[in-house]
Amino acid sequence: MNPRYAYRALLTCDIVGSAGRGQQRQQEIRRVLRTALSDALDVAGLDARDFTYVDTGDGFQLVAPAALPKAGLLVPLLPELSARIREHNRQAPVDARLRVRAAVHAGEILVDPEGAVSGAPFETLARLLDSAPLRQAALTGTSGTPVAVILSRHFYEETVGHGYEGLEADAFTAADVRVKEYAARAWLWYPGSPVGPRVDPGRDSGSNSGSSSGSGSDPGSGERPSEPGPRTAEQFVRADGNGTAFAVHRGNQYIRHNDRG
Repeated sequence: MNPRYAYRALLTCDIVGSAGRGQQRQQEIRRVLRTALSDALDVAGLDARDFTYVDTGDGFQLVAPAALPKAGLLVPLLPELSARIREHNRQAPVDARLRVRAAVHAGEILVDPEGAVSGAPFETLARLLDSAPLRQAALTGTSGTPVAVILSRHFYEETVGHGYEGLEADAFTAADVRVKEYAARAWLWYPGSPVGPRVDPGRDSGSNSGSSSGSGSDPGSGERPSEPGPRTAEQFVRADGNGTAFAVHRGNQYIRHNDRG
């Protein structure tokens, strides 16, 4: 049986700052992440056995089954993953807490007869995961955000651009990614954060948002705001004495950060 190409949605996650914690702690936080993923898949109504799971040491790569719509890798999976990591962090000692960077992409991958996967989409995924905007996003707030996500432009256009339920365009922020030879527009997202996807406030709502300001179309006019220009990591998010300022479509939305671990 020859290798074959198949179009698949891809998700990769990496634990921020896992090195230097000692072998026992590293094994513990890896187990926490895998358990959180398994629970999130269950709540999202997805069968883990349908996915190809690749352990990367400090995280994982997940290859979705062909039948899964791409939006299924976003909602409710990532908000559920974020909620579980946040809950773990509330109870865990400092050196056992998790912050996770995640990247999402889709494309034609090569699947060999043994089920191993490879191909150019994984290179794109790696560049997105290693990008400065995502690294900066994962460090926002006093103790970091539980899950910071970056979407490739292709994935964004095929999910958020199609208006799937639960994917609000205002929850995403454009950023330029430049890593080695890779340069492209991508989109940042914070599941469970004040400017992330709309989730049950009883589960993982983060802190209360304040007012937003900036130029753009009047929300009541029915006009779609123009696509924002690229932002540097420094322009995208900054911290000050009053909290964390997240950049959104219509300017900066200022949120007072409540450190919940």
